[in-house]
Amino acid sequence: MDRDKILVVDDDPNILEVIRARLEAQDYDITTAMTAAEALAKAGEESFNLVITDLRLASTDGLELMEDLLLLNPDLPVIILTAYGSIAGAVTAIKKGAYSYLTKPFDPKELLIKVRNALEKQRLAFQVKTLKSFIEEKYGFANIIGRSEKMVRVFEQINQIARTDFTVRIYGESGTGKELVAKAIHCHGLRQNAPFIAVSCAALPETLLESELFGHEKGAFTDARQSRKGVFALAHRGTIFLDEICEAPASVQVKLLRVLQEQEFKPVGSERTQKVDVRVIAATNKDLKKEVDEGRFREDLFYRIQVIPLDLPPLRERKEDIPLLAEHFLKIYSQKIGKKIGGITPEALQRMMLYDWPGNVRELENRIEYAVAMTVKSRIVPEDILLSGATPDLEIRAFEDAKGEFEKEYLRKLLATTRGNFQLAAGMAKRQRSSLYYLIKKHRIKPSDFR
Repeated sequence: MDRDKILVVDDDPNILEVIRARLEAQDYDITTAMTAAEALAKAGEESFNLVITDLRLASTDGLELMEDLLLLNPDLPVIILTAYGSIAGAVTAIKKGAYSYLTKPFDPKELLIKVRNALEKQRLAFQVKTLKSFIEEKYGFANIIGRSEKMVRVFEQINQIARTDFTVRIYGESGTGKELVAKAIHCHGLRQNAPFIAVSCAALPETLLESELFGHEKGAFTDARQSRKGVFALAHRGTIFLDEICEAPASVQVKLLRVLQEQEFKPVGSERTQKVDVRVIAATNKDLKKEVDEGRFREDLFYRIQVIPLDLPPLRERKEDIPLLAEHFLKIYSQKIGKKIGGITPEALQRMMLYDWPGNVRELENRIEYAVAMTVKSRIVPEDILLSGATPDLEIRAFEDAKGEFEKEYLRKLLATTRGNFQLAAGMAKRQRSSLYYLIKKHRIKPSDFR
């Protein structure tokens, strides 16, 4: 394990040596400096876990040095050394960001305690920052890929929704990323530091789903050998994501309605009411209004979860995002198995662009994962992309309308496949550049939008 690196700054060489000896005896890596300029130069060359500096230096004061050091690293803990008569200055330093102070002459034991505590604080701050970065990368916008007009609108809605605390209903076909969007809303919202718990209403039978959501008392049903908290209790002050809420049975729908209306529930087998503070994000791949009209979903619950509706477009309606998604998954899975793949050929991208992706982004991810595992070429080729199923039949319409729509859609797919490279697009289309330019101008398409 790397040793903690500590920078000690004092214009008294005797104090520097005393501190160096004490800390090196505890296996710390010590660097010393006698001036603020020397300390700043060393801090600019290497990273330190802690700085100990005298409040009064010959060239400047330690407070100014501390402020300069915190500009380089805002998370850097600083311990101020001060004479007994200058404690007020040390207190001012703490108000401006110092971790703590020591009065001269200092107790060696107190020095070690302060150093250990400061380094522990620095480690915890780093862990929190790393975890937050991981959460942002895993569940934030970074993993919701797309620059199509429809996805830009989704990003805007997520930003707006995250600032509120209302119930959200997400609609999207299977594989469109409903849970990923729900996590992004949570991680950018008011409850980001509290739990996020996801439950699939389609995955559990009625009794188990009710227990999973609301918990149960000991003996409430067969095999209930002890009391158990449900996710509503566990997610207190956080967010619950109810996937496929349309599959929730009638008895569970009643309890969900009460939670949304009254912010309270009763565990299975209990007469005791529990208060709860949660945000609910519900998702479905069915038309809930149709489910209400046909008597399969409660109308009052429908309006409770329909406060903020968010609809996710299927992949077939944002095909210009396919190259971005494909390269994203290619990077993930090639790194995962340590296989060097130079990219995806235009022909393979064209094959993907012409497919309708009934399984949406999830299906695309699976196909890229398969291609990465099975390809023997330096790049993904069409033969690596296994696709199944047929595209929907064309709707019969006026010839000129159909022709114009086909041209526009074809050009958009062509430019997305070639990343807006006009010369490559003309070559793939086997058209003169002037002819292709005329069509692109006719349909008011900008090649720069696809780069």
